[in-house]
Amino acid sequence: MTELNRMTQQPDVMGGKACIRGMRVTVGMVVGQIGAGHSIEAVLADYPYLEREDIPQALRYAAWRTEERELRLAGE
Repeated sequence: MTELNRMTQQPDVMGGKACIRGMRVTVGMVVGQIGAGHSIEAVLADYPYLEREDIPQALRYAAWRTEERELRLAGE
């Protein structure tokens, strides 16, 4: 699996949910936008502080989590 170095998880940020690079943008928020049919460009416009690689990495993380395996993220 490609390293998920952009995903972080900290108890004091967004209730410990997986976030993008320590920001208050959760993986779930990004995946939800893509799942709702928004393009990567639209997500980047809505969250201008995100970088293009954040989005596919969030999708890879979410897909990986559906396999129900544990992974330590940066900041844990």
